[in-house]
This record gives sequence, C-alpha cells and structure tokens, in this order.
Amino acid sequence: LRSVQMAVKIVVVWGGPIWTDFLGEIGRLDWNNLRSIPCCHGTWEPPFSEPFSQTFLILFTLVSLKLQKRLASSVLKCGKRKIWLDPNEINEIALANSRRNIARLHRDGLIIKKPAVVHSRARVTLRNEAKRKGRHTGIGKRRGTANARLPFKVLWMRRTRVLRRLLKKMRDQGKIDKHIYHSLYMLAKGNQFKNKSVLLEKIHELKAINVKEKALAEQAEARKGRAKARLERRAAREAKKAADAEAAAQAS
Repeated sequence: LRSVQMAVKIVVVWGGPIWTDFLGEIGRLDWNNLRSIPCCHGTWEPPFSEPFSQTFLILFTLVSLKLQKRLASSVLKCGKRKIWLDPNEINEIALANSRRNIARLHRDGLIIKKPAVVHSRARVTLRNEAKRKGRHTGIGKRRGTANARLPFKVLWMRRTRVLRRLLKKMRDQGKIDKHIYHSLYMLAKGNQFKNKSVLLEKIHELKAINVKEKALAEQAEARKGRAKARLERRAAREAKKAADAEAAAQAS
C-alpha cells in the first residue's frame, strides 16, 4: 500500500458487536502518536510499533436489529420505518427476541413508535377560502372546458328540480290547480323558464288570466240571467194581454 501519513480507512459491516463506543473512541484518538485502536474485544495492536504510516482496512462488525424492528412493528402495529430504537441501549435491545420482550422494552421507553408526520392543510384551507371569494379562478387558472368544469347536465338538473319543487309546493298549498300545474310542468320540461322568478311571473300571469276569465264568465252568466228574466216578463205580459183580449171577446 502507498504510504499515507495518519490515514485509516474504516469499513463498517453489520452483524457483530456494538459500534457506538468504538466511534466515540475514534473521535478521541491522538493520531500523531497512534499505536493501537480500542475496540469492544479489547485493543487492536498494529503489527509494528511506530505510528501509522500506511492505509489500513479495519473491518468492524455491528449488531443487526432487523428482527427487533420487525417484531416491534408487529407489536406496535405500524411500519418498520416508524420504529425508533434507543441507540444507547443497543445491547439490551439485541437480546429481545420475542414479542413479549419487545412490549416490555416499549413500556420502558427503549423502543418508541414515531409520531405521524404532519402534512399540514393550513395553506390549502386558506386557498380554498380565497377561491370561495372568487380569487385564483381567472382564465389562467382554468384547466378544462366550461362543460368539464361544471357540466350543462348538472345545471339542467338543478334548475329543473328547483322548478318542479316550486310547482309541487304551490299545488299542495292550493295556489294553483292541477290544470295549471300540468301545463307549467310541461313548459318547464321544455326549457321555457330560466329560473324561479320567471316561473312565478308565469304563474301570476296565468292566475290573473283565470281570474279575468272567471269574472267574464260571471258577467256573461249575469247577462244571460237578466235576458232570460226579461224574456220571461215579456212572455208573461204577452200571455196576460192575450188572456185579456180573449176575455173581452167572450164578454161581447
């Protein structure tokens, strides 16, 4: 190997003793006078007595907690990414090989279920509130045709239901008869009314026409009655006149 002053390459491999204490020791090493490396199994001595002058490869194995994380996710009913293991108690956690032990460590606080990541909708709420006021809905914000954004069929159903509901309500209250109801129902089906106000105007118009026709009918009936009475009086006078004439003829 090429000589490099105070250079050590560390390759960390899972599946062995604890490594946190070792990394802490590495940070406190005096690299100018380094002759040994402390580790979990004692002290690793280099094959020579002078300080490091070459690059060495140190294989250091770590504890595998895949089993504990899987059991914890099963016990806590969450994903493995939500499991937090106390890095200061790795040795004790590594000894837990059953769900009961995992539950005990969870009660002790060595294993914790991470809280759900908050995905705030505050900005969405504010934007929707602004949209209800008409903001952010201009030409540049529209994607899709007018029929795609609000279908014509939906508008038709809304308007038709409103008109039919009004007709049924007024018929049940006795404000219109069944004949007006049926005629207006068919006109509404034929798209004759734009909204309720137009329909109400039509209803008032038809009711006024009915009132006028009723008044005219009553006037015609009154005229017929008067004419009939006049004819009856005339017939009575003529009958009396004929009777008087017949009586005079018999007397003479």
